[in-house]
Amino acid sequence: MRWRNVGRFCAQRVADYGELFRIELAETKTRLLHEVIVLIALAVGALFTLSFLCIAIIVSAWGTPYFLSVVWGVAATWLVVTIVAFLVLRAQRPGQSFQTLQQELQRDVESVKEAIK
Repeated sequence: MRWRNVGRFCAQRVADYGELFRIELAETKTRLLHEVIVLIALAVGALFTLSFLCIAIIVSAWGTPYFLSVVWGVAATWLVVTIVAFLVLRAQRPGQSFQTLQQELQRDVESVKEAIK
């Protein structure tokens, strides 16, 4: 009798899981799309700005004895920025998608364990 109740409970929850999965998939897709668009716009803007800034710095030092030092300084700065960005990327924790679905599944597994005892 107990297993029959557990089976009915699980069968009822399957439809809920499907609906919850569709909702969370749509939310994740929308959020990811917005984030990608904003990151692309930010990257393009930042790259153009920083490129023109670097060109301006190098052109400003064109006729001076510091020209080579400025050029190598700009290159070294970009190397440091790249290394720091890589380290920050490696230190980040990945985002949690479908967290609500995972919580619901975990609660239901606990309910089934309690029902079986």
